[in-house]
Amino acid sequence: MVEMMLDFMLGPMRGIGSFYYEYQHIFNPIVIGAAVIKIFFNRKNKHTAEV
Repeated sequence: MVEMMLDFMLGPMRGIGSFYYEYQHIFNPIVIGAAVIKIFFNRKNKHTAEV
């Protein structure tokens, strides 16, 4: 019954989620790296705008 409810609520996202869970050791460092790069460049641009 839980599987049927998840299929109804998530729909096509269910397949994407299973793909993500299977390869999360690849996707997690990419997402974390992108966040760190964004934080670093935003901080750098803020300092150059103040000067």
